[in-house]
Amino acid sequence: MKFGTPLSPTAIKVMLLGSGELGKEVVIELQRLGVETIAVDRYGNAPASQVAHRAHVIDMTDAKALRAVVEKERPHLVVPEIEALATDELVRIEAEGLCTVIPTARAAHITMNRERIRMLAAQELGLPTSPFAFASSLEDLRDACGRIGFPCFVKPVMSSSGKGQTRLKSADDVAAAWEKALSAGRVREARVIVEGEIAFDFEITQLTVRAADGTHFCEPIGHVQKDGDYVESWQPQPMSEAAKAKARDMAAKVTGALGGLGVFGVELFVKGDDAWFSEVSPRPHDTGLVTLVSQYQSEFALHARAILGLPVSTDMVSAGASAVIYGGVEAQALTFEGVNEALAVPGSELRLFGKPQSFLKRRMGVALARAATTDEARARAKRAAGAVKPVVYLSH
Repeated sequence: MKFGTPLSPTAIKVMLLGSGELGKEVVIELQRLGVETIAVDRYGNAPASQVAHRAHVIDMTDAKALRAVVEKERPHLVVPEIEALATDELVRIEAEGLCTVIPTARAAHITMNRERIRMLAAQELGLPTSPFAFASSLEDLRDACGRIGFPCFVKPVMSSSGKGQTRLKSADDVAAAWEKALSAGRVREARVIVEGEIAFDFEITQLTVRAADGTHFCEPIGHVQKDGDYVESWQPQPMSEAAKAKARDMAAKVTGALGGLGVFGVELFVKGDDAWFSEVSPRPHDTGLVTLVSQYQSEFALHARAILGLPVSTDMVSAGASAVIYGGVEAQALTFEGVNEALAVPGSELRLFGKPQSFLKRRMGVALARAATTDEARARAKRAAGAVKPVVYLSH
């Protein structure tokens, strides 16, 4: 591939579908390589839109709107950053040769739906997973929960970042879980997955990089989730060599089945020497924000390099950690106090994402920290995150 000049006929053009904080970092890495970037999202002034060469606001679940923006821009590569897309149309767009979808349009189509990815992992590939069942009505859900047993989890088949997820302790929780799942799915589809609870020691994200010269693995990332959404992560996560080998074997199999180039975030449960497949995202993962301080090439640099066919390295520079900074309020245009105090924490860095609107549990930034050990890095990251205070801006 020849590398040209942005905003000229020689440019390599990359379009992001979804332009949040992860996409912002990908755009920055692409621009360092002289790539012309186009950010697309459902709202204006999204984080990646603020740093891309151009931006468009469309409903990305609208097939006609999605096709129109691709036909207008004619990007060489289309890089989905989210799941809420008209993936059927992406498959058609790629089949017609309009662009290459990263990693593939088929991968985006499969992974946007928990049912499709679970069937690929468990049935086609034979990977160990938690017990699971699917339901399309409240009555089906009661039956499925009865078969799986309690405690269990109910999630919409079409959602992400913990939206609509419930942990059920007994049959008394089923009706409320059904309503929550229906209200929070990306589409109003009456379809949920029921997953049995595994008594794991910890969860990991196994970042897996499919590059031109083969498959590469980052050191495992440990993380804490609350209500299905990540609140802190660290790298490396200590684990047995046997469990690491199993995790990487599963990651290689599922990413190999999806195909294409780029970074995949493969989530797994680990207990002792055993590992179970949970989910996979065919793109950089939110828990992988820690790699901005822990690796020579962050997951975003790795994604940019891999999709352009360039060499990659997953070497670590230091133990590191990340801690989320929430908005804490429903408001527009926040200000942030305590940035000085946060950056006074040794080895710390901040990323304030620039989102134009805050919600109570919306991720507005992340604190990052390096240290000699993951425990110290976690303590530093949490201290830095705790120093940052989002404040509602009041004009006078």
